[in-house]
Amino acid sequence: MSNFAIFQTGGKQYRVQAGDIVKVEKLNAEGKVEFDQVLMVGDKVGTPFVDGAKVVAEVLEQKRTDKVLVFKKKRRQNYRRTHGHRQYITVLKITEIKG
Repeated sequence: MSNFAIFQTGGKQYRVQAGDIVKVEKLNAEGKVEFDQVLMVGDKVGTPFVDGAKVVAEVLEQKRTDKVLVFKKKRRQNYRRTHGHRQYITVLKITEIKG
């Protein structure tokens, strides 16, 4: 079985292996990023985090996701509202899993 890890950032959890490309909530970072909130490495489960475990990633780009349209309507009231939203994200490439 290959080595994988589950880490958390931005209130979400991600299952990754070395070489994976992951889209996460926006991080104010460039170059390399280390995540130390690792919940699981292989078959080792943390309480809540695994001691000494880290996920090392490289920032590929900072961008925004596709537009999500929010549409509200009340029938027979001539009420229609359209609102769009684009979330900021950071695209990461997982380079190494330590621990």
